[in-house]
Amino acid sequence: MINNHKKRRIIFVGSIFLISLLALFFIITNFRENIVFFYSPSELQNVKNIQRSIKIGGMVVEGSIKKIDALNTNFIVTDFQKELLVHYSGILPDLFRDNQGVVALGLLNEDRSEFSSHELLIKHDEKYMPPEVAKSLKPKL
Repeated sequence: MINNHKKRRIIFVGSIFLISLLALFFIITNFRENIVFFYSPSELQNVKNIQRSIKIGGMVVEGSIKKIDALNTNFIVTDFQKELLVHYSGILPDLFRDNQGVVALGLLNEDRSEFSSHELLIKHDEKYMPPEVAKSLKPKL
C-alpha cells in the first residue's frame, strides 16, 4: 500500500508534468502563428496558400523607385531571376536607394503580382563605420 505522503508526492509531480506539457503546447502554437517566413521573388511562385504576413527580400531594381506621395512609394525587388512590384506605405528609411538590399514585411495580393508592405528593413554594407569612430581613426596632424 502507498502511504499518504507518497500519494501526495505522485500527485504533485504528475500535476507539474501536466502543467509543463500544457505550457509547452501553448508556446508552440503561439510560435506557429507568429512565425514570419522570408521569401525571395522566385520562391513566391512555389509557395501555396499565403494568407498571412510574410517577408520578401532582394535588391531594389535601379530606376524603379516611384514616389506616389510623401508616405506611399512603389519599387521593384529582384533576386536577379524574378522581379516583384512592392507598394510601401510609410516613411522611407534613410538608407533606402537603388541597388540596395531590402527586406519588406507585408501581404502578397491574390494574383501574386504585387506586394503591399508596411515595414522595410534596409541592409547596409559591411564597410559601414559610425562617423565618431572614423574620425577617431584618422591620423592627427
